[in-house]
Amino acid sequence: MRPGSFMRQGFLHSACTLAATTLMSLAALLTGCHSNDAPAGKTGLLPVRLQADWYPQPEQGGYFTAIAKGYYQVEGLDVTILPLGQYTSGLQVVSSGGAEFGLGASDQILEAVSNGLPVVAVGATMQHDPQAIMVHKDSPIHDFPALEGHSIAAQPGSTWFKFIVNKYQLKNVRETPATHSIANFIADPNYIQQIFVTSEPFFVRNAGVDYRTMLISSAGYDPYRVFFARKDFMDQHPDAVAKFVRATIKGWQDYLRDPGPANALILKLNPAQNPAQMQYSLQAMKDGGFITGPDASGASIGKMTPERWAATNQQLTTLGIIRKPIDPTTAYTLKFLP
Repeated sequence: MRPGSFMRQGFLHSACTLAATTLMSLAALLTGCHSNDAPAGKTGLLPVRLQADWYPQPEQGGYFTAIAKGYYQVEGLDVTILPLGQYTSGLQVVSSGGAEFGLGASDQILEAVSNGLPVVAVGATMQHDPQAIMVHKDSPIHDFPALEGHSIAAQPGSTWFKFIVNKYQLKNVRETPATHSIANFIADPNYIQQIFVTSEPFFVRNAGVDYRTMLISSAGYDPYRVFFARKDFMDQHPDAVAKFVRATIKGWQDYLRDPGPANALILKLNPAQNPAQMQYSLQAMKDGGFITGPDASGASIGKMTPERWAATNQQLTTLGIIRKPIDPTTAYTLKFLP
């Protein structure tokens, strides 16, 4: 997916792959979008593409709400949401001109900018990252130092894993490749794996297995989930970026109150989803304050602070992830946020 991240709902990959064969045609049909090269004259709308970070799911609900309720169209934008396959980099797609906007995380953006990719974060999808470690309820592991001597199934090269090892000075903790499945967790009472608390626990619970989770953010590593723009597009079309940000924030505010229109669209585009699973994901996002932060009113949706970006940049520099120091303010902008 992206450095330091885990494939959400990866164990549904086969079903999602089948859905993906019709995804692009369905997206074009349901959003009324054109290719990015099409002139805006026929509809009067500017066509733009949003490169998602996985297949359609509730964690993208605000964007689908903005499409389903016409918020992008009201702003003069014709938005197509592009799915992301398992072995594709959204940052590379956007950087190379395959899309104008993308979804990612602030640590990934900082690393990308340090490597010369022309991307800029323009808003926060999630105030906090729902990545976590999942253990069985009876596991002796109750905190991160207790991971010493154990193996963790994680996305290879995960930045959060390096942070945990460094912070708690773990000498004998092993990272094993994630299988993108809960099968091993269900079968092995000692199994430990990286998850999104908005996804995998639903299936573990339905399998009748008790579990506990430890959010990575509780250890002090807490990047934003963000939406970002290609820098040349932002420079050439600042009004379009402002409109995209405004409609997206409205979409997220509405999705938390009224998920029905977006969920109906998501189900059409990704039959691997189901209503119970989607309701679980939405409730988990609400319970964790992932979208809103501590202010449940939604007033902070989309917002970011220089302090959080500077802290993540310092962590990445300390870990050696960022080898070429950068000014973190070059990786994001606050000028489009309310």
